[in-house]
Amino acid sequence: MSRIDVTFEHLSRQRRKALIPFFSVGDPDLASCVPIMHAMVEGGANILELGVPFSDPMADGPTIQRSSERALKNGVNLRQVLEQVALFRQQDTQTPVVLMGYANPIERMGLASFADACAKSGVDGVLVVDYPPDEAVGLSQLLKPLGLDSIFLISPTTTDDRMREIGELATGYLYFVSLRGVTGAAHINPQEVTFQINRIRNHTAVPVGVGFGIRDGEMARQLSQVADAVVVGSRIVEEIEANPVQEVPQRVKALISRFRQTMDTTT
Repeated sequence: MSRIDVTFEHLSRQRRKALIPFFSVGDPDLASCVPIMHAMVEGGANILELGVPFSDPMADGPTIQRSSERALKNGVNLRQVLEQVALFRQQDTQTPVVLMGYANPIERMGLASFADACAKSGVDGVLVVDYPPDEAVGLSQLLKPLGLDSIFLISPTTTDDRMREIGELATGYLYFVSLRGVTGAAHINPQEVTFQINRIRNHTAVPVGVGFGIRDGEMARQLSQVADAVVVGSRIVEEIEANPVQEVPQRVKALISRFRQTMDTTT
């Protein structure tokens, strides 16, 4: 079993749901990355999603776009992201780490080289935003023998046929986009999310996480009643953006702790 599988199985036995925070590696600076990762775990995060900085994102709202721009100005690239994961693994060998990004940096490195580097650094899963399932087969075939999971986005407009295709290829978990829009948008409809997650479960047995637009612990609590995981990104990036660099790890830890405590009150 992968670290992601073990995490979801452990949480299921506890009748709890996964909290998955996201931030862009290199924001506010590269030296803060590993301290932020450890602070997230201390705050109650179960899986970490690391954004690979990219200049032309399609799914990211303005908050995460700014974080990626700051990371790029700091000179952060894919290889440095992988190096940060390896540094994190020196102290934490249990918490799953997922890379979330776009195809261009991966293809520049080469799919085989990327898969091998992920395995060596301690990455557990990969989510490539602009790889539809039919174009992700090659990478998935390289990741699977190395014990790495292929994670995919599913949107409210995904057809049943496409859900079935994704469900056959996905491992680890699926990431359901809770609304029609970019990261950080508002107006999540919990009833619509419930309906869509039930649709997804008809096509796959892997856990389903939900993200995009989750602003507070109460919304995370509501969505965790129907999903297996809640992904929080823009709200965390805002916390990073609003505070001095030296205070960021503790501020992020406190924020995640509040999400965790609220989620656990009713799960």
